[in-house]
Amino acid sequence: MQTRSLGRNGLEVSAIGLGCMGMSHAYFPLPDRGEMIALLRAAADRGVTLFDTAEVYGPYTNEDLLGEALAPVREQVVIATKFGFDVDAFPAVDSRPERIRAVCDASLRRLRTDVIDLFYQHRPDPKVPIEDVAGTVKDLIAEGKVRHFGLSEAPPDTIRRAHAVQPVAALQSEYSLWTRDVEGEVLDTLEQLGIGLVPFSPLGRGYLTGHMDASTKLAANDFRNTLPRFTAEARAANTTLVDLLQATATRKGTTPAQIALAWLLAQRPWIVPIPGTTKLGRLEENLAATEVVLDAEELAGIRAAAEQIQVVGGRYSEAFQKTVGRSED
Repeated sequence: MQTRSLGRNGLEVSAIGLGCMGMSHAYFPLPDRGEMIALLRAAADRGVTLFDTAEVYGPYTNEDLLGEALAPVREQVVIATKFGFDVDAFPAVDSRPERIRAVCDASLRRLRTDVIDLFYQHRPDPKVPIEDVAGTVKDLIAEGKVRHFGLSEAPPDTIRRAHAVQPVAALQSEYSLWTRDVEGEVLDTLEQLGIGLVPFSPLGRGYLTGHMDASTKLAANDFRNTLPRFTAEARAANTTLVDLLQATATRKGTTPAQIALAWLLAQRPWIVPIPGTTKLGRLEENLAATEVVLDAEELAGIRAAAEQIQVVGGRYSEAFQKTVGRSED
């Protein structure tokens, strides 16, 4: 497995990580816990070192799952988790310093570890100055409870203000061929400050793999049913983007998912996507994307074609976006 440095803070991880949310949250029906423990250990065996979770996934059960699964290899892996949502009033946010400390201690217990490798603010909290958030994590780092500070879905000004108090190791934001709003000012800010980018949903929550279409049935309680981009009409309209990935994959002898991940990896050397899966075959397919080389002409062609495609549907409902202080573009 290739490795990459997340910015200039000394955090080195596998070039592709593993997003673990779907193992116990959001995508239904949920898989068997024992099978997910086996999958997590298989990922570690294959060289994955970055594992992503959060207290709100479950809630709590995802951290507990990782704690059990990764205990035998704890010294070889990087565990990232998050604070910032009010679990009892989700999707309300809460990044008060006392709340951050309480989440840290509880996450340490569930993860069965003495230190959190990467502690993200899950979403900005408009009620709490980011300087107070960064200062609290700085104190936790000084106390040995946290190694690195991260932000998620934060705008450039917030990133700069946080970084001035405590260096930010990584920003986690959605980034893929159908969600490119981090391009421009956000990526420029990360480059200037030496911060890594960890794209979540790099495969469009499964859509960019080519295994979904307008007729795909989702479980009634599947999180994607709440997303405008996953209505049957939006899925039908967005097939042009999948067709682009499939055409490239056919020429390269790969899969659409591998092209989508290889494209992301080629954007910057400090980008580490975290596709999620609950299946060993998909895990191995995703990891093999590190071996797919897209030359400059291919990258330019993919981008030019993608920029001509109007993606239909927002990432989240407008109500959710407003709750975390950000409206859809």
